[in-house]
Order: sequence, then C-alpha cells, then structure tokens
Amino acid sequence: MAIRPIIRFPDPRLRVAAEPVTRFDVDLRALADDLLDTMRAAPGVGITAPHLGVPLRLVVLELAPGEAGVYVNPVLLSASAETIRHVEGSVSMPGVTDEIERPAQVTIGYRDLEGVERTEAAEGFRAVCHQHEIDQLDGIFWIDRLSRLKRDRLIARYNKLSRA
Repeated sequence: MAIRPIIRFPDPRLRVAAEPVTRFDVDLRALADDLLDTMRAAPGVGITAPHLGVPLRLVVLELAPGEAGVYVNPVLLSASAETIRHVEGSVSMPGVTDEIERPAQVTIGYRDLEGVERTEAAEGFRAVCHQHEIDQLDGIFWIDRLSRLKRDRLIARYNKLSRA
C-alpha cells in the first residue's frame, strides 16, 4: 500500500475513457489499496485509477471512515428522473468546488475485486459519488457538467490558487 501522485487538471489523461479491467489478480488488489491510501491522504471520498494516471475502470469510495468500497468496471444501469444538487470537487483539482445537478437515485452494476458481478442501489450523496466517478472513468471531468461561464470562472479560481 502506497500513496501515489495524483495527476492534476488540466492533464489530458483526465479526459480519456478508461479501459475495462480484465485481470482480477494481486496487482488489481494492490492498485485498489494504493487508491484508498492516496484518496485518504488527498483527502477525498472517491478516487479512480485514472486520477493516478492508470487508465483502468476502478473506483474506490469511502463515504464514512472505515467503510471503503471498491468498484471494478462500474456502469450506470438506471437513474431516477428526480434530481438533486450537490457540491462536487476533485482530488485532481483541489481547492475548488461547485454545485452540480444529477439524478437523486441510481443503480450501478460492477464487479468486486474477485470478479463477482454485483449491483448497488444508491440515493443522495452516494448516488452523486457513483455518477461523479463513473463520469471520470468515461473521460468526463466533473467541471464539464457546469455551464461554460461557471466552468471558466472555476478554472480561473483554480489557476489562481495553483499559483499561490
């Protein structure tokens, strides 16, 4: 287990769709452990392998201390018509956040670290986190969900913070 460097916005690797995991082995488990350690150190509540520059569909979420979940090849199976707004940010763009509107409830399909197929229904903050991380795996950076004006202002704020 190790804390790895997180790639930062605007690194183009954050906009590349990740490849499906095909090998469920000790290397995958080690990557998941590194993701958890790196996310905790950032700090954050969710991280993907692409945040470390590894183009694989692997997500770690820890919304409550000690309750980490690992999601391999997650996909959105269904989403509610009802939406919620929640403040989002990224370990790849620390120091800035903004409010994003997303479906309030989702069901995702994924595999665990052993390769067993699973589904999970989520609502509220957990649903937001799943959508945020699946977007990242699809090469959609969270700021892409903002209006152009909000996105430009947020990038300017981030650039100012990065220079400080």
